[in-house]
Amino acid sequence: MDPKILIVDDEAHIRLLIEQTLEELEDEGIELLTASNGAEALELIEAEHPKLIFLDVMMPKVNGFDVCQKVKHELNMKDIYIIMLTAKGQEFDKQKGQEVGADVYMTKPFDPDELFDKAVEVLKIDI
Repeated sequence: MDPKILIVDDEAHIRLLIEQTLEELEDEGIELLTASNGAEALELIEAEHPKLIFLDVMMPKVNGFDVCQKVKHELNMKDIYIIMLTAKGQEFDKQKGQEVGADVYMTKPFDPDELFDKAVEVLKIDI
């Protein structure tokens, strides 16, 4: 089964930017999935079990912290690597991200190259 990456952000242009950043990985057999809110993300996570999630914090319905908390602690999917993306870079938010089980915390605007390199590293792709 090919590994999947889930991109979760309520802003379409951010989802598109991340998709474009990672589209080269599709040549390596990686499937890119997207969700526009936390509720949709949770449905996809349970159905598709992505290996890596780029997760926005501020979203309608269910925020990123709650999604991360549910995935890591309630669903016990500890093997899923979660990168929280947020416009808030305050220490409090980083701490909250760690508490709910985020593996990495990146602030927006992010560097697309850094995002790509992180995905390659997490999925152990040889490019």
